[in-house]
Amino acid sequence: MKVAVVGATGLVGGEILKVLAERNFPVTELIPVASERSIGKKVNFKGQDFTVVGYETAISMKPNVAIFSAGGSSSLEMAPKFAAAGITVVDNSSAWRMDPTKKLVVPEINASTLTPADKIIANPNCSTIQMVVVLNPLHKKYKIKRVVVSTYQSVTGTGKAAVDQLFDERAGKTDYAKVYPYKIDLNVLPQIDVFLENGYTKEEMKMILETNKIMMDDSIKVTATTVRIPTIGGHSEAVNIEFENDFDLAEVRAILEKEEGIIVQDDPKNLVYPMPITAHGKDEVFVGRIRRDESQKNSLNLWIVADNLRKGAATNAVQIAEYLAANNLI
Repeated sequence: MKVAVVGATGLVGGEILKVLAERNFPVTELIPVASERSIGKKVNFKGQDFTVVGYETAISMKPNVAIFSAGGSSSLEMAPKFAAAGITVVDNSSAWRMDPTKKLVVPEINASTLTPADKIIANPNCSTIQMVVVLNPLHKKYKIKRVVVSTYQSVTGTGKAAVDQLFDERAGKTDYAKVYPYKIDLNVLPQIDVFLENGYTKEEMKMILETNKIMMDDSIKVTATTVRIPTIGGHSEAVNIEFENDFDLAEVRAILEKEEGIIVQDDPKNLVYPMPITAHGKDEVFVGRIRRDESQKNSLNLWIVADNLRKGAATNAVQIAEYLAANNLI
């Protein structure tokens, strides 16, 4: 199987290469792709160096699947060209997520909707992915009415330059490149992406709209506040869920423990709960602090953590490609 990784020299692109290797995806030929300034550079995959090529060269090499992590503008321009050449694109940007003609896929939830005709498949926002993985089995059992989520998101979600800013600040440097409008070290920024007319940020609206699309249920009401914090291991979320039907806490834990891709870490007596530092480098979504909301009937509080570069981006994209390969859709 010929696999192109578009944006191979970036933070998420590097993680995609790592995940492909770790999960033993059946790569017979790797085609690393990047913008003009990176053509000719080398990337390492399974101990072997591969030369980065440009978009047109990659298309001419006819990969079976192209996993894109090259930014929205590149995806809007180039994904249709790959698709027109018969190449299935799994796109990690926001470019196609809310396009009504494109599927927005978290494999545990809606991979079964994919067909050979889906040539551009959208990978959801990182903070949405980890939340819906936990919401979906609970929705099936108790039917969700409303979700209130506050996120605590790693600087890795912004990219390498943001990680550099954090460590430059931590090292006491005064002359450094600023990605954020304010200092991030020893601080939190209640802004991720740009503000919209309704007072929400673009990131917050992504979580709201993408949840409904992935779970194929517009009746679920979602409200979000997204916050950037000075961590690098992953994103954390405090999630409050109101159900139509009452629940038993032991049953909630049992449902989540049985679900593939979820690890329950919920033992407050022994101070066991999910954290970015322990989720870092893992593919699973971790959930803990499972407790009844005593202020509102049929309501539950959860704490959800996942590595945003893994399940929130690279792993989910590779899992989509795995589903396509296993079902002869590419």
